[in-house]
Amino acid sequence: MKYFVVDAFAEKIFEGNPAGVCVMKEWLSDNLMEKIASENNLSETAFAVKEEDTYRLRWFTPGGEINLCGHATLATAFIIMNYYEKELDTVKFDTLSGMLTVNRSDDLYELDFPAVQSEEYPITEQIIDALGVTPIEAFINRDLVLVLESEEAVIKATPDFAKLEKLPDALGVCITAKGSEYDFVSRGFFPKLKVNEDPVTGSLHCCLVPYWAKRLDKRELVAKQVSKRGGTLYCRHEGTRVKMAGRAAIYSIAELNLG
Repeated sequence: MKYFVVDAFAEKIFEGNPAGVCVMKEWLSDNLMEKIASENNLSETAFAVKEEDTYRLRWFTPGGEINLCGHATLATAFIIMNYYEKELDTVKFDTLSGMLTVNRSDDLYELDFPAVQSEEYPITEQIIDALGVTPIEAFINRDLVLVLESEEAVIKATPDFAKLEKLPDALGVCITAKGSEYDFVSRGFFPKLKVNEDPVTGSLHCCLVPYWAKRLDKRELVAKQVSKRGGTLYCRHEGTRVKMAGRAAIYSIAELNLG
């Protein structure tokens, strides 16, 4: 089976977030897809099958299936538009988070995702101890979002991943702050999914964009995930939807030998 690795939200290879992509004629078993994702050892491997005029899309981490992933969706659209159906400028994906659309404009791929609303969350001693710094605000949705005082605090944070993994209620942990060169910056940690730090996390921006759009009184924002690899997202808040655009670069094309 053909297998691609794409660096998503990247200007060139070795930036952004690498995702594995498998575009298949029919579905593999869940167990086999989980094994492939674990063997690939990337934060996400995407599996897609064409169903009429849309693609059914699923995302697997080394720790199991998840309900939403931005960078692997961008990567899958990039592969479909450049290797399978080159005439397309729009791809629609049927997913666990509903219908998601990716539009291509020149070399930018724009994701149309649902906006995620967050609720306030208490800042506990357990959070402070795990993070190593005291947030100024905390919110919860699928993930725990912690707002820090400065961009520098986000960049220099050295959380204890074992302690982050033990935090209740949330799947992942995000830290964010107002940016200097960019509108806002962030980092994302998912030790519960066997991913300590995710290089660029599109799904986190489904809640970050509404939050910072309100705080900064702006609909259009440029975001930077300040992981070691780094990645840039061109975002727009549109009520119940979030638009996120980025570039992608092909790193690898391979064959999987599944026996």
